[in-house]
Amino acid sequence: MNKMITRTPPGVLYLIPVPLGESGIDVALPLAVSTVTSGLKHFVVEHPKTARHFLKQIGTAQPLQSLNLEVLDEHTPANRLTELLIPLLEGNDIGLMSEAGCPGIADPGAALIALAHKHDIPVRPLVGPSSILLSLMASGLDGQRFAFHGYLPVEKSDRSKRLIELEKTSARLHQTQIFIETPYRNNVLLADLLSTLQPRTRLCIAVDITLPSESIRTKATADWRKSPPDLNKRPAVFLLLA
Repeated sequence: MNKMITRTPPGVLYLIPVPLGESGIDVALPLAVSTVTSGLKHFVVEHPKTARHFLKQIGTAQPLQSLNLEVLDEHTPANRLTELLIPLLEGNDIGLMSEAGCPGIADPGAALIALAHKHDIPVRPLVGPSSILLSLMASGLDGQRFAFHGYLPVEKSDRSKRLIELEKTSARLHQTQIFIETPYRNNVLLADLLSTLQPRTRLCIAVDITLPSESIRTKATADWRKSPPDLNKRPAVFLLLA
């Protein structure tokens, strides 16, 4: 008589959103996120220090020191991703966390999520703040047609050329163009925006989303030129509609 071979069903890959700053867990996240997260033992995180700070705020069923935190960042080699799936394939749930906001959105976690789908591992996104969508919601720009481009080129000439392309695409498709920058380079990007965009192009600058210092303003480029804000070292999202 042949014995039945049973396979352990895989665990669930939970996509855990984290606050965009020190706005408080109760303000930024639904109770369900805390409930799920507190019961997990395995995590894949972008920055362990940030992750431990978040988990300490959430409160975990197991001692914080006993939790398994594996790193997935922009330097993680592709051949390491399969190793990160091992707890899932053994039947354990894993929580995937970005440094801020939602994992998988402008975040290296997307590669692990894609691999989980290839192995038929359930993926469960949890509700939380996304600076990109919150900025779009509040911008007053077109929310039916939009595109997110991540970071623009670092070199000034390439960046200006890209801005011209995005503005033309926006005008042709009536599509909101969304992009971000490293906070310490925000003022350089803003200067290029104000010198490159057409005067009537609408530009939204969304800063410190969900924080007490939050500012979301949409103006014509010509109006921004009269009083450009200081964005140095403040997390920002930029949106334009030509």
